[in-house]
Amino acid sequence: MLILKIKKRNFLKKKKIKELKNELGEYGKLLENKKSVEILEADPNSFILVNGEPYIIMIDDKPYPTLKAALANEIEQKTVVVDMGAIRFVSNGADIMSPGIVEADEDIEVGDIVFIVDETHRKPLAVGLSIITGPEMVESDSGKSIETKHFVGDKIWNFEL
Repeated sequence: MLILKIKKRNFLKKKKIKELKNELGEYGKLLENKKSVEILEADPNSFILVNGEPYIIMIDDKPYPTLKAALANEIEQKTVVVDMGAIRFVSNGADIMSPGIVEADEDIEVGDIVFIVDETHRKPLAVGLSIITGPEMVESDSGKSIETKHFVGDKIWNFEL
């Protein structure tokens, strides 16, 4: 369970929602046509709540979609598939290494927000920031490919209001 020191909680203005959408890029559609978009300013991380659910987390002042948002909205773009041997490392928060990557979207660029999914069920296990391109992830047989920001079982995953 995540213990948050909540500073304030208020609804976002349309201008701020638009800024967030731009920062999120293709994940900005998580905020489209939503009745209730709030910011929950807290320590250590702030959240953007969509209809009361934590859909976006702010890490180092950069917005990242949460795994709960991915599961609720079936996000399929910018995914990286890891083999079954990598799952226990991913679910412990390890960065994603190239040898464990089975496939990756061709259009992944350096610095993109990506979802890491398992080979069998294709369910999101983690959210991270790509260090190399999608094709390089698959071709490389050594080194780090993705910096993990949020994973199944972490404090963000267990967050509840």
